[in-house]
Amino acid sequence: MRQWTAAKRENPDALLFFRMGDFYELFYDDAVVASRELQLTLTARDRERQVPMCGVPYHSVESYLTRLLRRGFRIAICEQMEDPKLTKKIVRREVIKVLSPGTALDSALGQEQNNFLGAYFETARDGKESAAKNGRAASPAPVVCGIALLDVSTGEFRTAEFTGPNAKAQAVDAILMAGASEVLLPTSAEPPVGLERIATKTRVDDWVWTHDFAVPLVERQLKVRSLEGFGLVGHDAAAIAAGAVLHYVRATQKNEALHIDSLRFQEHLTALELDQVTVRNLELIEPLFQGQDDRATLFRTLDACCTPMGKRMLRATILRPLVDAMAIEARYEAVGEAAGDLLRREELRRAFEGLMDLERLLARLSLDSAGPRDVRALGASLARLPGVRAAIETMEAPLWSEIAKRLDTLEGVTARIATTLVAEPPLTMADGGAIAAGIDSELDDLRSISTTGKQSIAAIEDRERQRTGIGSLKVRYNSVFGYYIEITKSNLALAPADYERKQTLVNAERFTTPELKEYETKILTAHDRSIEIEKRIFADLRRFVLDAATRIRRSSAAVAEADLLACFAHLAAGRRYARPKLSDEPVLEAVAARHPVIEQWMEETREGRFIANDIFLSAGGDGPSLLLITGPNMGGKSTYLRTAAMLVLMAQMGSFVPADSLRLGLADRIYTRIGASDNVARGRSTFMVEMTETATILNTASRRSLILLDEMGRGTATFDGLSLAWATVEYLHAETGARTLFATHYHELTMLAEKLTKVRNLRVGVKEAASGIVFLHTIEPGPASKSYGIEVAKLAGLPPAVIERARRILKQHEKQERQSVQVETDPEPMQLTIFTPLSQRIVDRIETLEVNSLTPLQALNLLEELQQELKDSRE
Repeated sequence: MRQWTAAKRENPDALLFFRMGDFYELFYDDAVVASRELQLTLTARDRERQVPMCGVPYHSVESYLTRLLRRGFRIAICEQMEDPKLTKKIVRREVIKVLSPGTALDSALGQEQNNFLGAYFETARDGKESAAKNGRAASPAPVVCGIALLDVSTGEFRTAEFTGPNAKAQAVDAILMAGASEVLLPTSAEPPVGLERIATKTRVDDWVWTHDFAVPLVERQLKVRSLEGFGLVGHDAAAIAAGAVLHYVRATQKNEALHIDSLRFQEHLTALELDQVTVRNLELIEPLFQGQDDRATLFRTLDACCTPMGKRMLRATILRPLVDAMAIEARYEAVGEAAGDLLRREELRRAFEGLMDLERLLARLSLDSAGPRDVRALGASLARLPGVRAAIETMEAPLWSEIAKRLDTLEGVTARIATTLVAEPPLTMADGGAIAAGIDSELDDLRSISTTGKQSIAAIEDRERQRTGIGSLKVRYNSVFGYYIEITKSNLALAPADYERKQTLVNAERFTTPELKEYETKILTAHDRSIEIEKRIFADLRRFVLDAATRIRRSSAAVAEADLLACFAHLAAGRRYARPKLSDEPVLEAVAARHPVIEQWMEETREGRFIANDIFLSAGGDGPSLLLITGPNMGGKSTYLRTAAMLVLMAQMGSFVPADSLRLGLADRIYTRIGASDNVARGRSTFMVEMTETATILNTASRRSLILLDEMGRGTATFDGLSLAWATVEYLHAETGARTLFATHYHELTMLAEKLTKVRNLRVGVKEAASGIVFLHTIEPGPASKSYGIEVAKLAGLPPAVIERARRILKQHEKQERQSVQVETDPEPMQLTIFTPLSQRIVDRIETLEVNSLTPLQALNLLEELQQELKDSRE
């Protein structure tokens, strides 16, 4: 318990798994928590039951650890550091590693998923000097936010930095988009708003978050003298965050993590920017609602990759599409070549078969968590690389040639693993038998002793029977007394004088001899010595493979890119995807565009054929920059909006797109404001969230952005919402000029197309029939005539009485509330004014008049009466 107390003092915030023989035991509060979370029986070792405890078998601990880590717990593994057979004192124990949600090698993690450990660090950039030069008071220094993200299971390591008024929000958004399972923060820092969504937030001492400590640590890890080659000069916040992550991994894993040998600084302008709202609204990675089928996501729709590395690269490419036209065109050329040649494409995809997760196998080896089976699997995967390279070399596009040059086939590493390990090694080195014959002569001799043991015992038994004349003499073994000779009581007189009595039984006596003692020592030590030699050989093999870690990671990245391009080619050939044409102008022109996810879903479920539609937007030139789309719910407005975003996204990933043709000016960012959501925990209503997201769009969008706005202003009073939507359209038209699709039920907005030169009206096609309405799912020019809301409610299954009552109320309101929209040109153009409607009584009188039968005097009298009624109603 002194050992337990010392280990717990070092790791007070972790559950301490304390190794005692064949079990990991937990004590005190740790035991109470673990018993509750793992449904274990809580017991105690003292009679007063004041020391609660529970435990799990050491050989099945992985599943228990995984369950606790997924619930956000940190776990310290305290292991026995001595062989109990070799010490007469209490076995020495030490904490060998600390597991946390962000550092665990979760075996249940999906192939396409990363498990990121994040770090957030903010500092102030001093602006006093520049202010003094200008002769004015120094303004508050702007905040600089640095983040780092490390997937320990693959070695992927990247960092970024954000400045400006939205720096904190952008940094948090980047961490959340990566799906970090744990985030590190300085001890004295307040966590920024938004990070409460991450369950595990770990505090790291403030001294770690300093330039003098963090930056040299990163340089040592990457084996460089300066971080200039990684783009981190002048980005101290990002470099410090990276250093904090490395310090935490080294401290918890008690390991240098040699597989972490590269770092990527992410420039914001090097990728199409997607915020968390857009990723969620477009269902790029996860379905919008928890529990939905993940086939509704773009990732699942496009995932035809053959390797785990390719799947992760596909996921990363969806979240960070390209903005470099040359890089995109290079992908188009490579994809087009493979798509047009079925034989070469399928030979390449078959070459990927048998390739396991190189990055994760290497990480397990680096963190000393790999067994002989893992290393053998790594060797078998590396053995596939020559075939992959040969298949790539049959392609002629420049990008294929570049990938082939980067793909190191690592034959030397493959051969070393193949000759060192047996074809089917055991799970752990403790089981023995992992090292192949012929590697070590002493090991071969020891194994020979073990394998010939039965024959040797039988030979001793035969010889002793002949020497003593006792036919029933037996040579046996048990774990307590070792090897012995057993003679029945009736034959004791024949026992030789050199036999030493070892044990007396009721009907027999057990003896030993000097020869048997020597053989016993040789047999029993042979196994232990064999295990010791095998562990030494395996450690040498591990070091040899880790020396090639950088080469393995480089080849893994090349395989991932080849797999991604082959995936795009496979989709293009099988789903009639077209090669986009890039334009220097900010245009989006698609002919017969289709939504990739919905189209594939309809084909799989055989629910019909997707109705394609054209899209044309132009932020410059004569075309419209803003499309106002009206029509009924369920008609396809949201699908039309999302289709535009999917085409841009896929095109900038380097993939072909679901359309007959696409001409695209590259976008710098995609914004979405779709659907209703709230954030009760942060005190934000649905409408507040909508306005916040809209504000982000209006304040940050550029002319090259793509904006999707769906049902803006529906979360407040009708006139408020209409006014805000009206003003937003005007602002987007006059100030931003970005390509925008604006779906709305405010039919009053459609008149803006007559006043604003870059606004066009589109409507969803609907056919009215006697039995109800039929959605045509086509997009047509012009505004919709009505919303068909009651018809949609009828289709949804509302009771007939409600439908009929709603129709009567609607008819009554249509009579009572005639709205007018006046467009004033002075003092501000396009100012919306909504007048109070006439009373129903006056309207009814006018409607029932027989105008042709009125005399001029009667008409004048009627007008006077109506005028008086209006005056009375105002008073």
